[in-house]
Amino acid sequence: MPIPSQVKIKKQGVEIISSIDRAKYYMLELNRAALRDVGKLLRKRQIEKVKKRPGMRRAKRPYNAFQYWVRKREADLQTGIKHATWYGAEQELGTNNQPRHAILRDTTYEHIDDIRRIEGAYIKAIEDENRARGLIDENDEGKNEND
Repeated sequence: MPIPSQVKIKKQGVEIISSIDRAKYYMLELNRAALRDVGKLLRKRQIEKVKKRPGMRRAKRPYNAFQYWVRKREADLQTGIKHATWYGAEQELGTNNQPRHAILRDTTYEHIDDIRRIEGAYIKAIEDENRARGLIDENDEGKNEND
């Protein structure tokens, strides 16, 4: 979506300039950009944790199994593990034969301060339009990036 232009209205010799649509756009896009960076951070840390598990040091599968999604309309972040991976759902939730390791949950809780810093940096950029334009990458969708 392109950046909305300012709306100019002339009423009784007074020109009113509205930038509300532009501000909404920047707030939404900066939030999405921050969520993409948070998703990248969490995915990287989750993969590092899984690689420390016995038997996973040389496995390539964790790169494909751990994913994040930034949804456009809702502007929210979802992280997850693909189904049907023994180190994914079974180790996250635990089973009768597999103890619970909670890699997704624990990684997120351990990095709350980092998440706040990332979000804060993007929210602070709303004050400067040029800085906001530099932080927003409309082509980056997130999802499953190889590190």
